[in-house]
Amino acid sequence: MAQSIADSIAQPVAVPVIPLREWMPWALFGGLLMLLLIYFVGAEQGATSLFQGRMVHEFVHDGRHLLGFPCH
Repeated sequence: MAQSIADSIAQPVAVPVIPLREWMPWALFGGLLMLLLIYFVGAEQGATSLFQGRMVHEFVHDGRHLLGFPCH
């Protein structure tokens, strides 16, 4: 049996609305994680170092160069 033309017309898709109260804490949490990551990749060495030694620096060394942070 042939399909009717009405069956082949695309129906509008309803986009769910997410309230600000639901996604804002997750956005803040993600933003803080990103700032922490940028600190460890870009500034964890020398006078601003939180940890003794060079372990963190060596761990993020390649990522530091990939993102354009100088370290040598």
